[in-house]
Amino acid sequence: MLENGAALAVVVHNKADVFAPDAPLLLVDDVLEALRATAVAARARSRAGIVAVTGSVGKTTTKEALRLALSADGPTHASAASYNNHWGVPLSLARLPREARYGVFEIGMNHPGEITPLVRLVRPQVAIITTVEPVHIAQFSSIEEIADAKAEIFDGLEAGGAVVLNMDNPQFARLKAAAQAKGVGRIVTFGADAGADVRLVDMCLKAGCSTLVADVLGTRLTLKVGTPGRHIIQNVLAVLAAVKLLGADLALAALALSALKPPPGRGVPIELAVAGGTATLLDESYNANPASMRAAIDVLSRTPVGPRGRRIAVLGDMLELGTDGPRHHRELAAPLRAAGIDLVFASGPLMHELWGALPSNMRGGYAPNAEALTKLLSSAIRSGDTLMVKGSNGSRMGPLVKSLADRFRTPDEALLEG
Repeated sequence: MLENGAALAVVVHNKADVFAPDAPLLLVDDVLEALRATAVAARARSRAGIVAVTGSVGKTTTKEALRLALSADGPTHASAASYNNHWGVPLSLARLPREARYGVFEIGMNHPGEITPLVRLVRPQVAIITTVEPVHIAQFSSIEEIADAKAEIFDGLEAGGAVVLNMDNPQFARLKAAAQAKGVGRIVTFGADAGADVRLVDMCLKAGCSTLVADVLGTRLTLKVGTPGRHIIQNVLAVLAAVKLLGADLALAALALSALKPPPGRGVPIELAVAGGTATLLDESYNANPASMRAAIDVLSRTPVGPRGRRIAVLGDMLELGTDGPRHHRELAAPLRAAGIDLVFASGPLMHELWGALPSNMRGGYAPNAEALTKLLSSAIRSGDTLMVKGSNGSRMGPLVKSLADRFRTPDEALLEG
């Protein structure tokens, strides 16, 4: 820590002897509790408008879109990467600058009871639930229990605050009832539903971006979003709701969103140098669940290919789906066929369920693990192909992406690294 430039180390008493006698140390009984206390102090001194974001999917993208949109109006602080757990949230909050006008914090969970203590630290004026899907379902008895766990975000809402809910989600009524039961005074809805407060009026989905028309609490906006996908548009509606609720400049926010780029592992395009030309890899390797997998397949279907190129889905297991896991994997065959995907390469025991459900002409290759799948892919990729790689973190799709990117580096990348 100190050798890397840290000005001070927070250390438990019984570890002090690990450091030099003159090392700058703050000795505490419990490092996590000290971090939480620092977070409380940072929040207490702040006059920023605070947004908390949770949901089964879309948390990090929504957080990054909020960072971009609110930064157009004033100094904005947001959680780094996916710092959304019992360490990441207090660390992000402790870093909140005194002068920030806005703060955006991502809050995650995979068990009941995890969100409440975190949101009580953050104390947002606006709380967003992006959507509720069967993610981490192995830890819950039903999707309704997941919705109840997400609704814990209402527990830390500041007096007079607002919640932003997805009206298109099947769990909307349950979440709305939970908000009302907890005394939330203002519930703002978003979605394509005709009754939504922030309503999608029209959209055009393109390969590298999207355009949309939205009615934002009575204000009509036309905007471009720099990251493609129907699911991204849904997240942007929630962002526009929060911007309006915080009193930030809606027009500036809309303009800023044209520069939105996907976070690492969530759709970043990578060019591969292959025999005869190049191929494109869409890196969706950060994580996967049934909803995000379908969204990524849809984006792949809209991404152009070169002459003789193919659209190829490279898929690893979706984990933590409980006893329904095999079914969720088999059910991916239908959206893959409907999207016109040419070939599927798959790895892992759960993806073998999908493999068995695919027609023979879509079977590109199957391997028991990502390392073995990498070898199959390396000999199969050709010029003009577009690949989309996605799987849960435990399926090791990230290392597969890195291996392919290293093996098929373009000349420009090789020069930069040389």
